[in-house]
Amino acid sequence: MLILQNEPLRRGTGKPHICEELIRTGGELVYVSPLHRNGLPEPQYRKLISRKPELRNLQWITQRRNPNVFVRGKVRHADHKTITLNGWHQVLMNTETQSLAMRHVAFID
Repeated sequence: MLILQNEPLRRGTGKPHICEELIRTGGELVYVSPLHRNGLPEPQYRKLISRKPELRNLQWITQRRNPNVFVRGKVRHADHKTITLNGWHQVLMNTETQSLAMRHVAFID
């Protein structure tokens, strides 16, 4: 398994957390470019490139959507104090905004 060093971890376009050590496993392979920031699954990517071959020249990178993520060591973020995680910890998405109790609450940053 590849342990990534000082790896950014973000949801969407928000400010990233920087993780001293991070491992990603599984997830769906997606192709990301400046025009397709949320990524295209491989079948969609291949279909798009076959219809518009000129898009092959975009700066595409492959990433994984919804992988299992584990971190250890220091985790830094611009909005809070650095924390240190001893041992591996699984990272889970915060889903508080999806709860019924939050339906009338807006998060404005």
